[in-house]
Amino acid sequence: MALDPNRIYRGDVLALMHQLEDGSIDAIVTDPPYSSGGMYRGDRVAATGTKYLGAQDNYPDFPGDARDQRSFAMWCGLWMSLGWQKAKDGALIACFTDWRQLPTVSDAIQAGGWVWQGIFVWDKTEAARPNQGRYRHQCEYVVWGTKGACRGDAIAPGVYRGRTVPNAQRTHQTEKPVKLLETLLSIVPEGGTVLDPFMGSGTTAVACISTGRPFIGFELHPGYYEMARKRIETAQSQTRLMPLEAV
Repeated sequence: MALDPNRIYRGDVLALMHQLEDGSIDAIVTDPPYSSGGMYRGDRVAATGTKYLGAQDNYPDFPGDARDQRSFAMWCGLWMSLGWQKAKDGALIACFTDWRQLPTVSDAIQAGGWVWQGIFVWDKTEAARPNQGRYRHQCEYVVWGTKGACRGDAIAPGVYRGRTVPNAQRTHQTEKPVKLLETLLSIVPEGGTVLDPFMGSGTTAVACISTGRPFIGFELHPGYYEMARKRIETAQSQTRLMPLEAV
């Protein structure tokens, strides 16, 4: 593995993934830009804060979220195919998506060479967006697959029910709860290396640290890279202190 584990690297996913050794990754667990948030081009190219929070907020907008559906599918196929090459036999891929891009991500995983195994549901509870005259958009999804047959004997739930991270505690516009990531990681072999090519504010790394799994993260946005780096350092230092506090 040319890149050291338990670190986050700043740069583009396609450039950085080439630096990983083939067959070195046990799982890819990630939340890429959805390129969603609207039916038309004018909607998609809006600021991410406007699309996903309803208004600009204190969180920086993130790049790579303005692709149309065809280019999004091709782009996902590129990094998922490269990820397949870097993964071990039996490795997991778990990719977050919303309802608009759910069919596209399902196709992209298979185009990348992975065996599509199913869909994991994040139920964000009735606190999620109400829509008058419509069903409430209270779910996001994780399309998951494997490189070849599934391995291991762990069994994890297919649904996680829990609210989004409160605004006062959030460091990223689309930050996911740590407990949600810990649930996804529960079928990754103990000690298995987890790659998150779109690390954002570092939630996947924090979940890896808390569950004792090595990680490698990529993040393109310089501001979020710094946030993630500091958050990871804090989580690592707290983990090192735990045995001393327990004595």
